[in-house]
Amino acid sequence: MMRPTLRSAFLLSLGVPLSLFLIIWDEGLWLFGGVYLLLALFLIGIDALNALAPRRITLSQNIPDLLYAGHDDYAYFSLTVNSRLRALGVTALLDVDSEYLDKTAPVIIDRLDQNSVGELAFPLVVKRRGKAKIMHLWLKWYSPWGLIVRQTKWDLAHEVSIVPNVHAVRTAALRINSRDAYHGTKAQKQRGDGTEFDALREYQSGYDLRSIDWKHSARHRKLVCKEFQVERNHNVILAFDTGHLMTRPLDGLPQLDHMINAGLLLGFMALRGGDKVGLYGFDAKVRRLAKPLGGHQAFSHLQVNCAELDYQYNETNFTLGLSHLAGQLQRRSLIVLYTDFVDTVTAELMIENLTRMAKRHLIIFVTLEDRELASLAEREPRSISDIAKSVVADDFLRDRQVVFERLRRLGVHCIQAPAASLSADLVERYLAIKDQDLI
Repeated sequence: MMRPTLRSAFLLSLGVPLSLFLIIWDEGLWLFGGVYLLLALFLIGIDALNALAPRRITLSQNIPDLLYAGHDDYAYFSLTVNSRLRALGVTALLDVDSEYLDKTAPVIIDRLDQNSVGELAFPLVVKRRGKAKIMHLWLKWYSPWGLIVRQTKWDLAHEVSIVPNVHAVRTAALRINSRDAYHGTKAQKQRGDGTEFDALREYQSGYDLRSIDWKHSARHRKLVCKEFQVERNHNVILAFDTGHLMTRPLDGLPQLDHMINAGLLLGFMALRGGDKVGLYGFDAKVRRLAKPLGGHQAFSHLQVNCAELDYQYNETNFTLGLSHLAGQLQRRSLIVLYTDFVDTVTAELMIENLTRMAKRHLIIFVTLEDRELASLAEREPRSISDIAKSVVADDFLRDRQVVFERLRRLGVHCIQAPAASLSADLVERYLAIKDQDLI
């Protein structure tokens, strides 16, 4: 598409006052207006002929097929010119699916000609999981004199799958527990305060006296002690609340995506430690139930199930969800509940059902810290409205602390952390539970 610019309009409109001035000065100069108009149109036509044609531009693209929630990537394009003509003030805009990706800012190139390659890089900022479409690339450029602007578009129709951030999970797992990286691929046993007997070892100074096996010491005529290793094959259930509260964006992503990323890291560490990991999703009804599986191959199964947890906008039914989960578990398990609540009233049914589950299972209650709510409570008031907001926010924070205190009295482990540190805090709590043999 080709159209004149404001510079062309100014050039044409400039002839009107000049013609009027000359006609007032001398009526015989009335032909000047027609001559000026023809001259201006001639200049515009010459500039249009020197404008680079869209067919002379070749586009090559490098768009990722897979994006991770919480991890930004780029779409790269290269523009090459097959003509001696040049384009000035090139502006490129990428048309993306705004439901899943943030709108991209235009990329500007000062000059594009036969001797240069235009490199375009558009950041792809993920808003939520799903199937995002990158639809068009728009390109606009000016002629050499700036009297004509040309525009074209390429139909890309590229679909990108946005999945939980497995890349960050593996990186964080290596950073948190990387001791195997220094010892090759040989399996290492984790010794701790578990109840699973591992070996007898000669007593040395500093060992716990309670570990001495007096019967074997008498038989060997020297002090020997028992060594135990951390128990394995425990069931770890990642239970995700997929209700409407979990769709609220926090730090650029819905809360559910932050929870899934933290859950994947915990699942990876649990599978690596020899436990079995299952998944459970619920809101107004049960959405997904994946039975606990063990081994490193189970992580791909866990990843697929996490990717299929969709956003729901229903009120969460804790009575239905937690009672159904309790009925499916045949043995004591570690249940990691990822959820959110508003106040003590909305949390009452949740506490009631967790009270019954805590009698048989060990529960970790996980929520995200609402920094916006905390900032409202701590902000210096400047008006009556600010005081009212601060009081309401402080009430909500106090209600949350009441709920956490009630859960702790039930033996539930509570974690409330910012999204950036949630994964590390959760893994640290899981390892502490394993070391203390609480499952």
